[in-house]
Amino acid sequence: MNLNTRVTELLGIQYPIVQGGMMWVGTAELASAVSNAGGLGTITALTQPTPEALYKEIARCRNLTDRPFAVNLTLLPAVKPPPYAEYRQAIIESGVKIVETAGNKPHDHIQHFKQHGIKIIHKCTAVRHALSAQKIGADIISIDGFECAGHPGEDDIPGLILIPATADQIDIPIIASGGFADGRGLVAALALGAEGINMGTRFCATQEAPVHERIKQFYLDNDERDTNLLLRPFRNTSRVAKNSISDRVLEISQKPDLKFEDIQPYVSGLKGKLALETGDIDAGLITAGQVQGLIHDIPTCKELIERIIQEANQIIDSRLTKFIRANE
Repeated sequence: MNLNTRVTELLGIQYPIVQGGMMWVGTAELASAVSNAGGLGTITALTQPTPEALYKEIARCRNLTDRPFAVNLTLLPAVKPPPYAEYRQAIIESGVKIVETAGNKPHDHIQHFKQHGIKIIHKCTAVRHALSAQKIGADIISIDGFECAGHPGEDDIPGLILIPATADQIDIPIIASGGFADGRGLVAALALGAEGINMGTRFCATQEAPVHERIKQFYLDNDERDTNLLLRPFRNTSRVAKNSISDRVLEISQKPDLKFEDIQPYVSGLKGKLALETGDIDAGLITAGQVQGLIHDIPTCKELIERIIQEANQIIDSRLTKFIRANE
């Protein structure tokens, strides 16, 4: 079974598996590999240094796949905000049909994208945000549980509660995000009311991910306890892997008179990029979710997606039906 849902129908994909937008990782290589395997690959717009570079990256992805792919545009607080409107225009003029938005105040961006017939997946960390996104025109909600890598929000609600709580209140399809790595997670997400899953950290540990092999092995060696939550005093919480840098940021953050300048040298995104490229685990922050505890190999994207679908079908057809038959 292909597990057809409203998500697969709306996005024109084979399987209800989405690769989320990830800074420094969401390139044409990974996005095309996921899309070619039947999921939805995603290019991360702000990984490209300029809007002009994004035009080229989208074109490069089109040369690598003839299947649907998305572009992520994340709107987050920054000392020097990027030219979001110019990146948005690059996405529109490139003819992209699916956009994943995330972050603060997406209203204007969603309206512009919708005017050009673009399907919107909006990533949220709270039911109230999902309701707002539905109201302003999002087609699909990607709901991030507290387990997720990156920005889990400030409410600390895990997916087991957040996914069905969201499904109870919105009408558009939901993609479950945070803590997904295998067929068990996909079946659980479907049971909780979602119609697909989003994976980030799990796709970082694949053959096609543009990540150094030592970092991929780092994900394998870690378990579900090996993350730190940073930037909580600034209400911009970020979940990253435990390493000497994130431990140091946590230590400094205990200061009662903490200022952002105290930790700014350690949380630079460019240092995180250096870690991913060089394999130096302590070069910077490495975004990672608690799902590290479920990562045990480094397959191709095709192998991973097909395994997830096979596992999900086996659970639905064999394990769950066994419980029904046992009570007949």
